[in-house]
Amino acid sequence: MWPAVLVASLGAFATKWAGHLLPESLLERDLVRRAAAVLPIALLAALLAIQTFWSIDGFVVDARVAGVAVAVVLLRLRAPFLVVVLAAAATAAVLRALGWG
Repeated sequence: MWPAVLVASLGAFATKWAGHLLPESLLERDLVRRAAAVLPIALLAALLAIQTFWSIDGFVVDARVAGVAVAVVLLRLRAPFLVVVLAAAATAAVLRALGWG
């Protein structure tokens, strides 16, 4: 396991170092700025989708989906973040206690 951790750490360091070597004029381009603005959103959306709909057995629909659905509804209603997290977790926990997922 430690060799993998070291390789990943070196890879992260090399990527960060390579970013410092890029000329500033390249980083100031409009296309690069727009991509940098939307890339974190896309990565987080992909992570959410994988963590919600995927397990060891493959594609699943279980209590996690209901929890995310509750979170989406509460976010659209502009509920405080803590309320969103607690309601989503409670929804998933209750459904799992009832035997779903």
